[in-house]
Amino acid sequence: LVIGYPDCGHLERRAVYQYQNSVERLTLFSKGVLRHYYEHLGTVLSMDYEPGKYCLDKKLYDSNKSEFAWICMPNVNKDWLTSTEFLMHNVISPLTHGITIICLLIIAIIYFVMPTLCDLSGNIITTICMCLIVSQIADMIRLLTVFKSHVSFFITEAVCYVSMLAAFFWLNSLGYYIWKTFRSRNVFLRITDGKKYCYHCGFVWSCTLVLGILAIFAHFTMDYQDFNAPITSFEDQEQMGSLGMIIFFAPVAFTVLADVFFFATTLQRINRMHTYGRIHHKLRHSFRMFLLLLMVMTISWIFFLSSFSGYEELINTHIIVNTLKGPLILYICVFNQKHVPYLIRKTCCYNNCIFPCCRPSHEGEWGDEMTAMNTELNMH
Repeated sequence: LVIGYPDCGHLERRAVYQYQNSVERLTLFSKGVLRHYYEHLGTVLSMDYEPGKYCLDKKLYDSNKSEFAWICMPNVNKDWLTSTEFLMHNVISPLTHGITIICLLIIAIIYFVMPTLCDLSGNIITTICMCLIVSQIADMIRLLTVFKSHVSFFITEAVCYVSMLAAFFWLNSLGYYIWKTFRSRNVFLRITDGKKYCYHCGFVWSCTLVLGILAIFAHFTMDYQDFNAPITSFEDQEQMGSLGMIIFFAPVAFTVLADVFFFATTLQRINRMHTYGRIHHKLRHSFRMFLLLLMVMTISWIFFLSSFSGYEELINTHIIVNTLKGPLILYICVFNQKHVPYLIRKTCCYNNCIFPCCRPSHEGEWGDEMTAMNTELNMH
């Protein structure tokens, strides 16, 4: 015996009342099958529902007794397998998430494997990609209609929001690092990239952990009454409450504002500089990458928020935007950085590539920043 609403998945759920002289009747057979009789244009029709696709109970009103049932209505008016809503939610959306995950994984592998890219900026890019991968996986599970377990559904939703929040905090750390380096008079500080990465790790994960715990605590203890009803079915309390979502997403908005400040002040500083050192020249590429990442992630986040409105057009728009997110980030972090394709060709295609056009020219051994400078000069 299961108490609660039936698990209808993509099907519509409908209430049926059987009372005296009603046109609908409910009959429960010994095998557990519920038969629903209803009269339509003088003809009595019937439909059988298997166990798990209905919920039957008795309703008492004064001295009158009636039967009441929730049933999963078959979608007989249209072929739901070819409907736009079903295709977008259950076919196209998982595919777009998969494309984005593959693109982000390629970026993370490149920046993790290439030794010359394993500086502070490269490590932050790798971490951002890993956070976005976790967010994409959790969001894909959250959107699947067949995933109806309450506890697991809530966990995946929380993981999606926490990893997204962490990605924006890491992007904010990248902007802060570039901003502070351009403002510093001495860029040759006696601190390694490894130590600076550890400091950024401590800040980002501490803020993410505190806000995540606070949001989950607020959801269960201080959320609005509409979202704090007793758990009586598979679909109650599945989603994060309004207060919890505010605690998750308000810091994202503040990090975006801080990133805009870092961009504006750093751009002003760059325009005032007449000479550039190698580190400053390298950071100009990181600064451009930071700006483009900020634009892509912010636009994607805005459409992600709009999908909670419930309007099918906005949900479909979010799915389409999410399709472009992975390829755009791949272009920004790999193909738009002239020295990164050069390093990939030099590492993978120096002597073994069957296509001569892909082999890099035989030049001296350049570091990452010198390769970037040399590539840019050759472009001009």
